[in-house]
Amino acid sequence: MELDLRFFATFREAVGQKELTSSFEDGATVGDVLGELEAEYDDLEDQLLEDGAIRAQLSVLKNGRDVVHMEGPDTILEDGDTLSVFPPVAGG
Repeated sequence: MELDLRFFATFREAVGQKELTSSFEDGATVGDVLGELEAEYDDLEDQLLEDGAIRAQLSVLKNGRDVVHMEGPDTILEDGDTLSVFPPVAGG
């Protein structure tokens, strides 16, 4: 299946682009995709997952909806979905 992936801030720098389309196994979960991204991009290694869970402070959206309100890393993705990954944001 093909997914549209969107990256923001430091994650955009790590991947080298804001958006890309990538192929994954049918039935892949958010955790599967994040794990593959960590393996593919050196600057994402250990930045997305911690012990199989999405790292605290990250926002991961499936089609604009936070996966924390779905099944978290076990959220199943479907062909054509958009997965957006936001790093922690600090400010005041």
